[in-house]
Parts: sequence; C-alpha cells; structure tokens
Amino acid sequence: MSTNNTPTLNQDPGLTFKTVKAYFWALFIDVFLWSYTILASWKIVYEKIILGERFPEFSWNQPLIALGAGVVVSLALFMTKMSAGRACLGLMKRDENKPIMREPASLFGVFILILTFVSGLFVSQVSISEFLSTSGLIGAKRIFTALLNPNFGIISEAVMAAVETIYMAFIATAFAIPVAFILAFFAARNLMNGSRLTMAVYSFVRFLLNISRSIEPLVWAIIFSVWVGIGPFSGMLALCLHSVASLSKLYSEQIENISNGPIEAITATGAHPVQVIWYGVVPQIILPYLSFTIYRWDINVRMATVIGLVGGGGIGTMLMQYQGLAKWNEVGLLVIVIAAIVWLMDYLSAKIREAIK
Repeated sequence: MSTNNTPTLNQDPGLTFKTVKAYFWALFIDVFLWSYTILASWKIVYEKIILGERFPEFSWNQPLIALGAGVVVSLALFMTKMSAGRACLGLMKRDENKPIMREPASLFGVFILILTFVSGLFVSQVSISEFLSTSGLIGAKRIFTALLNPNFGIISEAVMAAVETIYMAFIATAFAIPVAFILAFFAARNLMNGSRLTMAVYSFVRFLLNISRSIEPLVWAIIFSVWVGIGPFSGMLALCLHSVASLSKLYSEQIENISNGPIEAITATGAHPVQVIWYGVVPQIILPYLSFTIYRWDINVRMATVIGLVGGGGIGTMLMQYQGLAKWNEVGLLVIVIAAIVWLMDYLSAKIREAIK
C-alpha cells in the first residue's frame, strides 16, 4: 500500500483525468474482488461445505448475481478502509504507526487468499482418504513393481522408436529455425516502431505467435494426426509449429535487448534496412540464437515422447499402446529408455551451451 499524498475525492475539487482514471480502476478492482468473494463463498463455502453438495449445479445467473452484489458492496465500502482498490493504487492514507497487516484492506486480501486456497482444494477434489485408500495403494504397488521389472525383450523395438523420436525432434527444430529467424525481426518492437504500417505488421505477427504458442503441442499433434494421419510426420509438424512460435518470441526479445549503437552507426551511413539488420543486428544475436536453438531441440526431444501419446509417432506411441494393454513391464522399459534420452540430451545441450559462451 502506498503512503504518498495522492489527493482523494474529498480533498481535490479540481480532479484531473489521471486521478479520475485511478479511482475508476480502484473501483474496478473492488468490484472484481467483491464479486469473486461472493461467488466463491456461495459456491464453495455455502454449497460445498455447509450443504455438503458433491456436484453443485451451476447456471450463468449465479455469476451475474454475484457481479450485481459485488457492485453494490463495492460502492458502499469504496470510501472506507475496506477498499482494496484504493489501497493498491495508493489512493488511501494510512496510519504509519499501525502495522500494514492490521489495515482492513490487508485483512480483506488475506481473507481472499484463504478463500482461494480453500476453493482450490475443493475444485481440485483433493482427497487424502482416496490418496491413502487400500485399493489405491495396492494398485500403485502392482504398477511400481512391474515398472521396476522391465521387459528387456522389446529393447530393440524401443531403441528404434527412440531413434525415430530424436530424428523427429531434430527435423522439427531444423524446419523451425529459418522461419523463426525471419519472423523474429517482424516481432521485434525496436525494429518495427518506425511507422504505423510496421507497427501493424508487428502487432499482427505477435498476435499469430501468441495464438500458436498458447496451443500446446499435444493439441497440435491431434490436429495434424487428423490432417496427415497418425505417425511421426504429424508429430514433427506439431513440434515444428510450436517451435516456430517459441523461438520467434525468444529471438525477437533478444533483438529488442541489443545495443542501438551499431544500428545507429550503420544507419547514419545511409545503409539499406536489410544491411542495417545484417551488419548491425545479426552479429549481436548469433550466440544467444544458438543457445536458444539448442535448448529448443532439447525441449522438442522431451516433448516428442509426449505427443506420441496422441499418435505423434516415436516412443510415445509405443508407450500409449503398452499402457493401454496394462503391460507395465514393457512400460517400465520404455520409461527407462525415455529417461536415458532426456538425461543424454540434457547433458549434451548443457555441454554445447557452455562451449559457445
């Protein structure tokens, strides 16, 4: 909470736009917090804890009712010490001799934190009794016993699938590098802030990258499995698309952090924009780019074992097949092979990154 002398509504008859804006956002915060508090108390504390309903019914009227009640409560308490919004934005004076945690707004914040923790326990359906149930422990013991006794009869098949996984990750990374390299320049704000047109291109590219990055490779693998069929090709496409988005973000952020001195010097000579990028930007980003790329390959190898679960090919597909048949001894061997791959890739990538520093 801030202790500055920010004017309040009562003290500043000539309100500035900045002050009004601050009060608006403070009220917005209060409405959000009170609406959330009312809705969580209603659904979790009342229906779950007090009434003991296992699956309470939900309708869209409930959030709307909570929002309406939140607006009423916020307006009633906005100019009091209970306003968390005014406290967060420094619009409330506080007694310096009083501990901050004894302020009503602080106590309200602690209450929201506790309510969120309790809600999380119920929404996640955390159950100690189920975790320690006899049947569950017996099942887990049976699986762990089988995993610790792997079936080495399928070792050749597992190794070939592991090789397929590594190659799939390598090709996905190799195809992603040139695309991400080019897109990164269009996604760097310091290179695209010259005009409205370039900023529009920057915003569009950033939007596409954020969308594609927000969709997990597992989902992309499902889409490409339907598109091109189940197999390593669909897995490679999923990894490639996600790698383009992730590498473009890392590359563009590296470009935004470079020194402007070389760029200004080359620009002053009247060089073409492409020459400015090639001679002023590229030399500053080569080593970080290599580090990011190796790290992404490392991620792709680990991710390739996961997307195989949805038909992306490689050792993940084998894992899904044996897991579906409850052949836990075979699953145990595949887990050992996957762990060996991940350890080996982590070791090699760490050594390569150290070498290029």
